[in-house]
Amino acid sequence: MGERIYNFNAGPAALPLPVLEEIQAELLDYKGSGMSIMEVSHRSKWFDDVINEAVLRTKRLLNLGDDFDVLFIQGGASLQFCMIPMNLGLVDRPVDYINTGTWSTKAIKEANIQGKDVRVIASSEDKGFSYIPKGYQVSKNAAYVHFTSNNTIKGTQWAQFPEAGDAPLVCDMSSDIMSRPFDAKPFGLIYAGAQKNIGPSGTAMVIIRKDMLLRTPDNLPSMLKYTTFAEKNSMYNTPSCIVIYTINLVLKWLEDTMGGLEKMGRINQDKGALIYDFIDQSGFYKGAAEKDSRSLMNVTFRLPSEELEKKFVADGLKEGFGGLKGHRSVGGCRASIYNATGIDAVKALVEFMTAFEKANS
Repeated sequence: MGERIYNFNAGPAALPLPVLEEIQAELLDYKGSGMSIMEVSHRSKWFDDVINEAVLRTKRLLNLGDDFDVLFIQGGASLQFCMIPMNLGLVDRPVDYINTGTWSTKAIKEANIQGKDVRVIASSEDKGFSYIPKGYQVSKNAAYVHFTSNNTIKGTQWAQFPEAGDAPLVCDMSSDIMSRPFDAKPFGLIYAGAQKNIGPSGTAMVIIRKDMLLRTPDNLPSMLKYTTFAEKNSMYNTPSCIVIYTINLVLKWLEDTMGGLEKMGRINQDKGALIYDFIDQSGFYKGAAEKDSRSLMNVTFRLPSEELEKKFVADGLKEGFGGLKGHRSVGGCRASIYNATGIDAVKALVEFMTAFEKANS
């Protein structure tokens, strides 16, 4: 096997090495079946056990009660942008959105396409989405309040989730789900594309409060109804078996090896402090997000020139640091430090950044 690099990709992103090794070990013969998990029937007991365990582990990690269903839906978070207003929007009631960047903007667009009464109650667009807005007023009788908990492109994150009163919160947690504990009670629905923090690409995890299922209109196509997936345990059609299998192994790693979300959250705090403290004391690197809105998952920063940024990315790759180029829409540099990217990788990155600064100042 070739030498593995330090993986700072934003998504698809790093997976825990023990998970990859477990996949490798049982790839040809899953649990004595004589088949790979990619070959077994999704109607078999082998896969039943996988998906049921993934649901149970999700509920344990997030402390979810029986009033929540955990679903796995293909199409990533992008399909959820349209499914949410289709299923959860209510007649003659507004849907509130907080716009903190590209993914919020896409979600707003899909609700507008459907002719919903979309109200953007707060936005950080005035400063290039470099901060999390603090002032907003939830619309009277809002069907839901949608926000994106972490913003991969600009590197901002909600430290405290918005208050929505009686309106259920709906959240895109694609890039920070399972990175810290939180209270799920105010949420009507949580969704997350798997490929950033809990698995490979190809599936979104959808956590929906059961009372929200009562909103689903009868006249929606079957594959666009949350009730379809809830009633069939996410197996109305053939699910993405290898993705759900991998998600379950990541959840097992979080629960059994890392010790749960409180411990994982502390580790993520330590990782963030390590790199942000270095950036703040440096006159060479400059953080792109406002300090009180910084993400613990996606660290965005600039160098004195675009030429130096290109050199930083190229030199980093030569030294074994991958994924440091910023998103194409904003440029700069970005280090994504999801759960699977350990503190050893962050320490090594800071050492490289220190040496690069000395050599290029």
